[in-house]
Amino acid sequence: MSTNFSNAETLVDYVASQDTLVQEAAEALPHQFSHCTYPLGHLRQAVYLCLTCPEACGICSACSIACHTDHEQVELFPKRNFRCDCPTEAIGHPCSLHTTAEPVNELNWYGQNFQALFCRCKRPYDAATENETMIQCLACEDWFHESCCNLRELPSSEDLPPENKDHDPNGDAVSQASNDLPPALIGPEDYDSFVCSGCVLKIPILQRYAGTRGCSIVMRDLPTSPWKTLTDTHTDNHESLKVSSVLESSIHSNKRALSPTPTPTGLDGRTVKRARLSPIPSPPDVGCVAPIPNRTAQKIYADLTSMSDPSPALGTGDVFLTDGFRDRWCRCTSCILELEAHPYLLNEEETYKPPEDPDSALSLDELGMRALSRLPRERAIDGIHAFNAMKDDLVQYLRPFAQQGKVVNEADVRNFFDRLLEEKRASREHQS
Repeated sequence: MSTNFSNAETLVDYVASQDTLVQEAAEALPHQFSHCTYPLGHLRQAVYLCLTCPEACGICSACSIACHTDHEQVELFPKRNFRCDCPTEAIGHPCSLHTTAEPVNELNWYGQNFQALFCRCKRPYDAATENETMIQCLACEDWFHESCCNLRELPSSEDLPPENKDHDPNGDAVSQASNDLPPALIGPEDYDSFVCSGCVLKIPILQRYAGTRGCSIVMRDLPTSPWKTLTDTHTDNHESLKVSSVLESSIHSNKRALSPTPTPTGLDGRTVKRARLSPIPSPPDVGCVAPIPNRTAQKIYADLTSMSDPSPALGTGDVFLTDGFRDRWCRCTSCILELEAHPYLLNEEETYKPPEDPDSALSLDELGMRALSRLPRERAIDGIHAFNAMKDDLVQYLRPFAQQGKVVNEADVRNFFDRLLEEKRASREHQS
């Protein structure tokens, strides 16, 4: 067991801090992690990347705790349609929760996050040093820095104080200084979901809505101008509906009224059938209520898709969708087909969560006694004897501190457990 308290901290303080840590762990991880999610198939779930294992694969929450406990990991957060790789042949490290070797997950999609790279800047993520807010794309589920979305500008290395200077391989100032920056151009409270430009360029209906009400983008007029938000707060779907209604009315008003002509008859007085006329073509579909595309936004996307000179100088084309965006889509025949190709635009997805752990609120003592009660009788007795022996040794070790009124510090506790380990090693060597 490792200790983590200062020299001035007493043993009583340390025990109290450990109880606090146990309580915080129970609140942070209130779920059971005893079953791998592989049998559940492909689903949206929290995924972890194990950096210790050489394979660039993803593991579920349970396997990240039970199978890769002492490995270095990066949390990738929820990924849709993902199946745990831990019990498959793709990973050499054996799965302790699902012991049957399974075939490689051919349907899993592995983006750059599985190389521990994030954002369009392709920078590694280090939780210990990364202070800048990152936002997840609703479509590709990659993570992006606010500065890379032009929501805030990071200072140059020359503007940073010496103690905050830290550079990435490209020589740019990294995000340690983001806490000192002004608020983001679009704050977390201003939007519900974010879609990166790479995904927007693959989803035409998002391009059409970009820059209209509830679908903001960040742009600037000139490469030297400040960044600003582009969103049309005056035009909404109802105005488009009015346009459609006017168009439909004009179509009907252009139709000529039929004149009451007499029914033609032949020389013998019988009714003559009229010649079959070509059918009148159906009027165009006027049911679409999608907003009129924003010209400025369309210009940005045209620049981004230009084969000769693709340039994000005036904007990256990322889209920020406000609350209720799923209720505002046009659902005409054409639009609904595009939306159904990307179900997350129509319906909020469910993310799998492990079942609740009824033991999460128990203390370490209670968990230890419960585990002891489940052992075979002989092993339980051996465990009790070993615990009592360690307790007697600890009491004997701490008695001089109590007699002399000395404070037990970190070094003292480390010395005790180091001595126990040495005695255990010596006992094993003697037996061998």
